[in-house]
Amino acid sequence: MQHTMRPLQMDRFTENIDSQIEFNQSKNIFLDNLDIFQFAKETVKAISDIDRLTPDSKQSLIDYATDKAIEEFCRVNQYYSFDLKAKNNLRKIYSDLFENFQTKTNSIEDISKNHYEKLKSWLKENNPFAEKIYKNSDEKVSQVACSEYSPELQIDILQIDVKHLMQPVLDIGCGVNGYLVNYLKNQGIEVLGIDRFKFTTSNLITADWLEYDYGKEKWGTIVSNLGFSNHFNHHNLREDGNYIEYGKTYMNILNSLKVGGCFYYAPDLPFIEKYLDNKQFDLRKYEINECDFKTTKIQKMR
Repeated sequence: MQHTMRPLQMDRFTENIDSQIEFNQSKNIFLDNLDIFQFAKETVKAISDIDRLTPDSKQSLIDYATDKAIEEFCRVNQYYSFDLKAKNNLRKIYSDLFENFQTKTNSIEDISKNHYEKLKSWLKENNPFAEKIYKNSDEKVSQVACSEYSPELQIDILQIDVKHLMQPVLDIGCGVNGYLVNYLKNQGIEVLGIDRFKFTTSNLITADWLEYDYGKEKWGTIVSNLGFSNHFNHHNLREDGNYIEYGKTYMNILNSLKVGGCFYYAPDLPFIEKYLDNKQFDLRKYEINECDFKTTKIQKMR
């Protein structure tokens, strides 16, 4: 009779995935020699139990590994972006990995080499700029991270009057802890946050801001502190940047505001703001102490 994985044993596999990602943390995948990427001893040991996985358990672990890998890539460089197609392709890479573990037709060394070559090609395909940055870098890459700021600091930067916010409120790029979302919720404000992290609370949603359905005339207030506009600016400056999709999303965000509603964001985006219809949108900018960018507030007039 075939034995199946109990929850405790599944936890051991997820912990092993975490450990494996930590084992290769911050290593430069764009080096010509990928020998620095290896499976940890714990991973090799866990492979012996992989035949006991049910199809459902196997799929759950593939999904978990996919999500954790994307989290790690984004931890290293906040400007990495992965659409639904990219995520499905990464899921296929991990599905192949599990299949190779089970069939045992290749050595662990060959499986490791092939897996990390696939990861390298996948990352290069979805974020071509990364190879230009890291190809001639060291074995360890420096982190291009995004800090989470206190709700008080975000409110100060964005020039928000919490007592007079039109509801509901949407925070684009709310961060893994959703500090501003939770702060506003505790003030009795109807609020939702979106970001690419995995959340367990109902008012924080896992979503890509380029793929999220913002709706029409749905939001009273939309905020994004060093999030959406920061990335939009980054893509606008890149030769291979996804600035067209960012431009479309920017207009989707504005069109999702109720009449009288506002979009607060920093940094400002002068390269697109100058094209807005001033009869439809009232645009105001605010200086930020000791910063070389400004805060923008756009109110939908009609």
